Amino acid sequence: MMRALYTATTGMLGQQLFIDVTSNNISNVNTLGYRKERAEFADLFHQVIQYAGSSTSETTLSPTGIEVGLGVRPTSVQKLFSQGNFKETEQNLDIAITGNGFFQIELPDGTIAYTRDGAFKRDDEGNVVNSQGYLLVPNITIPDDAREINIGTDGTVTVVQGNATEVNQLGQIETVNFINPAGLHALGDNLYLNTNASGDPIVGTPGLNGFGLLRQGFVETSNVKLVEEMTDLIVGQRAYEANSKSIQTADSMLQIVNQLKRN
Repeated sequence: MMRALYTATTGMLGQQLFIDVTSNNISNVNTLGYRKERAEFADLFHQVIQYAGSSTSETTLSPTGIEVGLGVRPTSVQKLFSQGNFKETEQNLDIAITGNGFFQIELPDGTIAYTRDGAFKRDDEGNVVNSQGYLLVPNITIPDDAREINIGTDGTVTVVQGNATEVNQLGQIETVNFINPAGLHALGDNLYLNTNASGDPIVGTPGLNGFGLLRQGFVETSNVKLVEEMTDLIVGQRAYEANSKSIQTADSMLQIVNQLKRN
């Protein structure tokens, strides 16, 4: 009975984490470039009362044994890098990646972060920056008199300036990929940092060697599916309630044992 109390407690704690992760997914359903997260669990070790294959008589063996599990523990919260939906914005500096890849962003301390959020802007010096004002890498500076900005599917950035008719190339947007994107550290503000688990960034040209193409005038929305998250929320709530019932049942059984002496 005491074992059941502690086992059910691990279940409640696990479902609490499950609901926390699900709630975070729901709260970011409209966050550009957000990647859904999934809580994963494993059972704890088992208390062996009788080993499978142990002797039950001189001529017979136990076919299954008796092993009682002691609960559950969280093993990871995995980021799922499936493609999100695309939303047309008709903004020249909105860029979506169709397929694999991340944009490179330079943080104020010089660290390079990575993002799928392609809602870029121009700062007061004409530099292409993200919503926090961090520079896109490689740096692209758009002239004040630029009247047409075109970004090719391979990341080539060209403009037409003033009354001119010729096209000037300003640079090329590079994207990066990782052997294990799920190992990236979520920094917040739609940014990620590489870790030993993700591996070093692999720089490439959009559209080549497995890198996704770029689409100007589009942004990539979250890959969260709200119906699935609401279903998971209900399942997590019911599982939490079921574990609490296990605790109540074990407590009732202990009360019965305590009353034996009085009787």
